[in-house]
Amino acid sequence: MTLSRRGVLGLAGAVGAMGSLGAVAPDSPKATGASARVRTGCEQLAADGYEALAGQRIGVVTNPTGITADARHLVDVLHADERVDLVAVFGPEHGFRGTAQAGGSEGAGRDPATGLPVYDTYDKSGRQLADVFTAAGVDTVVFDIQDVGARFYTYIWTLYDCMRAAALAGKAVVVLDRPNPVGGVRAAGPVLQRPYASFVGREPIALAHGMTAAELALLFNGEFLKDRPVTLRTVRMTGWRRESFFGATGLPWVPPSPNMPTPDTALAYAGTCLFEGTNLSEGRGTTTPFEVVGAEGVDRRWAEAANALGLPGVWFRETYFTPSFSKHAGKVCGGVRLIVHDREAFDPVRAGIGLLVTARRTWSGFGWRADHWIDRLTGSDRVRAMVDAGAGVDEIVGDWTAGLARFAALREGYLLYR
Repeated sequence: MTLSRRGVLGLAGAVGAMGSLGAVAPDSPKATGASARVRTGCEQLAADGYEALAGQRIGVVTNPTGITADARHLVDVLHADERVDLVAVFGPEHGFRGTAQAGGSEGAGRDPATGLPVYDTYDKSGRQLADVFTAAGVDTVVFDIQDVGARFYTYIWTLYDCMRAAALAGKAVVVLDRPNPVGGVRAAGPVLQRPYASFVGREPIALAHGMTAAELALLFNGEFLKDRPVTLRTVRMTGWRRESFFGATGLPWVPPSPNMPTPDTALAYAGTCLFEGTNLSEGRGTTTPFEVVGAEGVDRRWAEAANALGLPGVWFRETYFTPSFSKHAGKVCGGVRLIVHDREAFDPVRAGIGLLVTARRTWSGFGWRADHWIDRLTGSDRVRAMVDAGAGVDEIVGDWTAGLARFAALREGYLLYR
């Protein structure tokens, strides 16, 4: 059976928001007593009669997450509305349809449902991306993608690259906001040092930034694109509070990428994605990516050592799994599974550091990737050097405290929600 894009997006939208990480009940609106769901930027745009797009030729940067509360896709909605002149779609990493694995995209083509041209933005920036916008004939670039709150999740840097390229091409940018699914009360983790900048971190922000896409766009324009700021408009959500996790929003969850199946995955991701920089599996090729971590030869001593750290909000359970692809594919791995029992107390970055420290101490096979990818993920070589030197969790976390405090103060001026 061949599925149209509407069929693909419809199947993606059917994925539930129930996760497997936490032992606590989901923080749904019914469970918490909340009376109103969050209304996203795309819904507010429609409620305002698409005033922000009036008289402009529009291109949309999006993927399967760009949906309304009733699971219709933004591209379908805009294309069907005579008030909007939608002329192009731009796909990020993983593609417009979200089918490509990490480090890949779907290329260019034409959307079978609308007939619109689809352009590939992945691995493009600067003048090259500006030329794509010019060739597409757009006046305004609209960004609507669900982020997960971690610096190394590339969609926020797609936004950054689109803003810079739009400024070069003389185009405007409109950001339709969506919730940070892991909340936004605080930032956590090390701040990127510029010599370590890459597509998993262009600018010096905290590893877990605690911001929404619209807030980040304002920060980018105000702090990092001051040499050539873009004409920027943000469309805010209503009903979102910084302490809210995704389950409290009342919105459907669509996996933002193939290995982000649930909001619980996003909760662990800022910590366990650090294992991409090691020779251990971060759970890709399993049904619980980033919730399980391990390798051949790892035994119960790792979980015991991790639990002995007494990290707040999380327990570590001995587990075994066999990845179907990626690292250790087809091999039985021992490792740990994260059980988050208190989301508010849980610090995923501290947990990730705790797992790195204890993995190195309890498994003789522990090693870093030869390309020192961990330095790109953490934003410097400090974490790698300190883990290798035998430093403890508190010492490593303390090393970034001053930089994190500066970032926390900086971000205050760009927060849209309280």
